[in-house]
Amino acid sequence: MMEENQELNSGRTEGGGSNYVFLIPILMGVTLAVGVWLGTLFIPSGGSNNPVVTDNSNKINTILQMIEDRYVDSVDNEMLIESSIQGMITKLDPHSSYIPATDLERVNEQLDGKFGGVGIRFLIHDDTLVATHIMPNSPSLRAGMMPGDRIIAVDGEDIASGDVTNERVMELLKGHEGSEVKVKIYRKGLVKDLSIIRGSIGVSSIDAAIMLDDETGFIKLNSFTMPAAIEFEQAARSLKERGMKKLIFDLINNGGGYMSAATEIADHFLESGKLIVYTEGRMEKKEEYYSSSRGILEETEVVVLINSLSASASEIVAGAIQDNDRGLILGRRSFGKGLVQDQQELTDGSALRLTISRYYTPTGRCIQKPYGDGVDYENDYLERLESGELLNEDSVKVDESLKFYTEGGRVVYGGGGIYPDLFIPNDTAGASYYLTELYYAGAFNHWAINYLDKHRASFDDFEQFKNGFNISGAMFEKFVSYAETLGVERKPYDIVTSREVIKNRMKAEIARHVWQDNGYYTVYLEDDLDVQSALEELH
Repeated sequence: MMEENQELNSGRTEGGGSNYVFLIPILMGVTLAVGVWLGTLFIPSGGSNNPVVTDNSNKINTILQMIEDRYVDSVDNEMLIESSIQGMITKLDPHSSYIPATDLERVNEQLDGKFGGVGIRFLIHDDTLVATHIMPNSPSLRAGMMPGDRIIAVDGEDIASGDVTNERVMELLKGHEGSEVKVKIYRKGLVKDLSIIRGSIGVSSIDAAIMLDDETGFIKLNSFTMPAAIEFEQAARSLKERGMKKLIFDLINNGGGYMSAATEIADHFLESGKLIVYTEGRMEKKEEYYSSSRGILEETEVVVLINSLSASASEIVAGAIQDNDRGLILGRRSFGKGLVQDQQELTDGSALRLTISRYYTPTGRCIQKPYGDGVDYENDYLERLESGELLNEDSVKVDESLKFYTEGGRVVYGGGGIYPDLFIPNDTAGASYYLTELYYAGAFNHWAINYLDKHRASFDDFEQFKNGFNISGAMFEKFVSYAETLGVERKPYDIVTSREVIKNRMKAEIARHVWQDNGYYTVYLEDDLDVQSALEELH
């Protein structure tokens, strides 16, 4: 088994990858009523009592054949087989999974970090598809598409009728590299036809790579995709050229990915010969991963940010840095996934992702949280929220029997995730139901499109924007009124509570639409408790 085939993924997300973790989410309970099916066991007279299955090896096939031969209604055999496999895999552990052939391409695209497409980000705005970002060197850029263009038809299909969906847009624009797609766009009163030759579109694992001050860099990694290690190294080298001596490495909400990407990234921080992680399973021999001499950040002071949705590969990196006394881990206890999966594709195009081993941090910690009968594994985040663990360090419980010591003598704990060296509570300053409703309605994004339709030409210098542009009182009031048209009811008390946060997000969203994610995070992080706490620690 090749290491590149080993893959770790928590299977959970928070906020769709957004960085709004300071909010206390609105939790809605949904009750599923399960009916009790009552029936009559019908045995025809003269029926045989002899067993029809002699061993377990052919039991499934025998039952399927019995259903085919005798069941009262017609059945979908393929559906029965697929559901049987799913049921069998769920009895193993929370992270082994069966991936149907219909889903495998999408799943692999997420991990491979690329897909066939045109290279735009879009938003359905006022019932019209708007190209919000045109990716650099993309097919759409070469074809002449610009941010703010309205796409009104794709390959002759009208998508300006008001009932277009994100899923349908993806179906129309994605396709094999080299294939052609014809789009009709509306721009400033003119309709234009564009011919776009689809290309291989990379999905960057780096959300942002920026300098926060003269010597402190910031890199936010969203997932450990196949190209993540290369992209991380490129980002780190670029920041070092700009004078970076300290780094805030943000793994908040990063649910994992390839193990090889995690070990390669951790290698950059450690001097040669340091243990990064080791794996071991019932049928898999112990395998250790050590750092090499290729690290480019061995002299860079580092703080790693984690939270309850930082999982698997994120925990490998955080554990390696913590156990080797290489840097500080800040934030909240991580997810707690210490299982390694190997993905094998089957002949029908489906795949089995099977847990084959556990991984252990350099001190010997297994950070897998409990699972199995009687454990509500999927609702662990809600339990942490209700227990107060996300807001109060005193509510964080550790298992004293799982105490380990780093080389420098620091105490670290196993079981249930990576415990940060410095606890930072969820930032609830400025939080309100009104603010949460603004996020759910996409108010900041939609408002920014309308604003930039009129003012985009005035934004050409980011430094001038960052230091000189402010959200005026009149602009703020117009935003609140606009949000009402999206169904967000005006709440005066909440508006006062969240006013400064809202203004920050308004400015940050303008920056995102003009200067991409680096612009967004440069503005947004001025109001982020995790990052500001990390800056204080580094200084």
